[in-house]
Amino acid sequence: MIINRPRRLRRTPALRRMVRETVLSADDLIAPLFVAAGSGIVRPIRSMPGYAQLSVDQLDPEINEIAELQIPAVLLFGIPAYKDPTGSSGWDPEGPVPQAIRAIKRLAPQLTVIADVCVCEYTSHGHCGILAETPGSGDVLNDPTLEILARCAVTYADAGADIVAPSAMMDGQVAAIRTALDAAGHTHVAILSYAAKFASAFYGPFREAAESAPAFGDRRAYQMDPANGREALREVELDVAEGADMIMVKPAGAYLDVISAVRQRYHLPLVAYQVSGEYAMIKAAAQLGWLDECRTALESLIAIRRAGADMIITYFAKDAARWIGSE
Repeated sequence: MIINRPRRLRRTPALRRMVRETVLSADDLIAPLFVAAGSGIVRPIRSMPGYAQLSVDQLDPEINEIAELQIPAVLLFGIPAYKDPTGSSGWDPEGPVPQAIRAIKRLAPQLTVIADVCVCEYTSHGHCGILAETPGSGDVLNDPTLEILARCAVTYADAGADIVAPSAMMDGQVAAIRTALDAAGHTHVAILSYAAKFASAFYGPFREAAESAPAFGDRRAYQMDPANGREALREVELDVAEGADMIMVKPAGAYLDVISAVRQRYHLPLVAYQVSGEYAMIKAAAQLGWLDECRTALESLIAIRRAGADMIITYFAKDAARWIGSE
């Protein structure tokens, strides 16, 4: 009797590499950056060890390192000098994100620059759009918000962004942004839609990093219920129909089933966002000596790729690129 023994192919590192089904490379990674208004700012983010808010004049070392590691893209979030109820600094051509886009394109033109399109960092109330007049309601008005999201997207495209990424979870945001970009002559600028973005507890550290916590209420009226998988497919379907060039599932680690289902159904490039809480948990456990940071982080990223993601936005991007390169 001939017995198949899978362990034969696990015996040496070379054999394991030869039969590896899922491969992670620097090409699969997108590095997020938090860009602050002002100058001389390097403000560490307490809940995200190794990360800081940076003013545009402090970006060069970070961008050079990302380019040297051959990470192909960055995702920009802005921390403005002022906030108001409509988030008007989000479409200020001299705001932190447009300034950062121009600076990155001068320094490292080979990098793909993705600009997050939302106004939660820019509004005085911390919600992702225009609020209804009832004080404290937290009810975001969908259609008026579409107008300001489109305005932000055009501002970022004017500055040189390659991709805009609407994350506000407003109905019709992809179509509104596509129409505005095309009207402004930016037919070449792609849209990466946060198509399935869940109202997740894993965003906690990000809200510190982006200074975007809601002043009241929460975002469950417009972000997705974590219990719903079929609804995620419907959200993706709508964004694809509106003209999204790429689609995203956020968060990643607790939503591998959604990533897999989206991958099976759609053929657009699929991005998964390993969010701040996922990063912070691994960092904290590693600092306490409970986990091996390198192995745990790479295993989590491989799992996201195995589920079907083509690209991963991750705060481990630089470390992962180094670890992969040293294998």
